[in-house]
Amino acid sequence: MLPIIWLACARDDLNKILTYIAYESPPAARRMKKLLEDSVLPLAEHPYLYRQSEKVPGLREVLAHPNYLILCRVTKTQIEITSVVHARRKFPIST
Repeated sequence: MLPIIWLACARDDLNKILTYIAYESPPAARRMKKLLEDSVLPLAEHPYLYRQSEKVPGLREVLAHPNYLILCRVTKTQIEITSVVHARRKFPIST
């Protein structure tokens, strides 16, 4: 079982998304936080569960919500959550 590590940039992405949602609905932001964080939990036991990204080599894409993708890197020792992006936004070129 590999530990799941949220990199600072991914935490920042998540916080920006939640702040935006909370402006209209704090309860919806809390639900989204749980949904996004829970969506990566299966990676601890199944690190290759999600598909490889076609847009960002070396990363995998977790479709956590129809509007949000979580990008992660699988290493020998851990799962690194590298970013959370809106599905319609351009992906980062590299992370």
